[in-house]
Amino acid sequence: MEKKKGIVILGSTGSIGTQALEVIEAYPAFFDLQVITAGKNADLLIEQALKFKPNTVVITDESLYEKVKEALIDEDIHVYAGPEALCQVVESNEVDIVLTALVGYAGLKPTVRAIEAKKTIALANKETLVVAGELVTRLAKENGVNIYPVDSEHSAIFQCLVGEFHNKIEKIYLTASGGPFLGWSLEQLKTVTKEQALKHPNWTMGSKITIDSASLMNKGFEVIEAKWLFNLKPEQIDVIVHPQSIVHSLVQFEDGSMKAQMGLPDMKLPIQFALTYPDRFKTDFPRFNFLDYPKLTFEKPDRVVFKNLDLAFKAMEMEGTAACILNAANEITVEAFLHDKITFLQIAEFNEKTLLNVDSVQKPAYEDYVESDKLAREYALSLIQNN
Repeated sequence: MEKKKGIVILGSTGSIGTQALEVIEAYPAFFDLQVITAGKNADLLIEQALKFKPNTVVITDESLYEKVKEALIDEDIHVYAGPEALCQVVESNEVDIVLTALVGYAGLKPTVRAIEAKKTIALANKETLVVAGELVTRLAKENGVNIYPVDSEHSAIFQCLVGEFHNKIEKIYLTASGGPFLGWSLEQLKTVTKEQALKHPNWTMGSKITIDSASLMNKGFEVIEAKWLFNLKPEQIDVIVHPQSIVHSLVQFEDGSMKAQMGLPDMKLPIQFALTYPDRFKTDFPRFNFLDYPKLTFEKPDRVVFKNLDLAFKAMEMEGTAACILNAANEITVEAFLHDKITFLQIAEFNEKTLLNVDSVQKPAYEDYVESDKLAREYALSLIQNN
């Protein structure tokens, strides 16, 4: 029997991380869980550690180290704390695949370190490529590292390309559910509440990504991620609204032929495909039945009402650290919206002001991404404080 794959889950307590643990649990002969990590959710991290018995756990919030250490004192589990520990655990010789399921900018540094350590990346943290796509893809190429996408849309594109890597892509279509506000006007969006924005019609996700989906920022970031993952020009990427979330994305080739990947909305499938590629393992997931969905509909997204999607295309045109600036602004504005400090429409308004007023570095090194992120956060915070 071949050696088990050693797995690190960066962000095991989030939506992707918890589902990844279910996938790993289903195939004990194939996976060897080496490391799980959490930011602040010490209770769930402890619960996961006691159940799955990884070699190592990391709690990023150092103030929670003693709590985690004490809870696991009788277990043969190493306990570490702090952001630097995240970077160190991915470098272990026992690790084969690093699943980056952290939310936001925090995923960049440990992913870079994992790539430099020549680990296969299963990427659920789209911000890594949004923030520093040029740097990350170059490092992956230099180190001979594969990046397998976990986002359902990018996994769909990847699945459509299996066996087609020698054929040129003419265009890809990323599908979007449209979120809870599909068809709404700017006037209607003025009074959106946090509770309304957190009710996604098809997917169960964490609060940050759910708000991003409602504002179409998530789709904008997926466009940027697709550019880097599949080496595309912005004009080769289109977004179509597909409320049923059955067609997860499509590829159009130079001969005009199109391939789509379809299925019920279930993140465990793209997670599993990224961890088991090139194999497909048998599952008991619910199967799609065409007769349950007599109509699959598609429409154009409204980039005027949902300005965040437009801002993503603008950031791609600006190049350099522009997308890094947009991501930093969005992390600040979504947090402010979730704490009732700004309105739903002000998320895009303040994102745009930050993108246009913080200088983008055109030929960035890693330190330039760090600086652009810092400056953008400061600028976005100032807009909120002066609101």
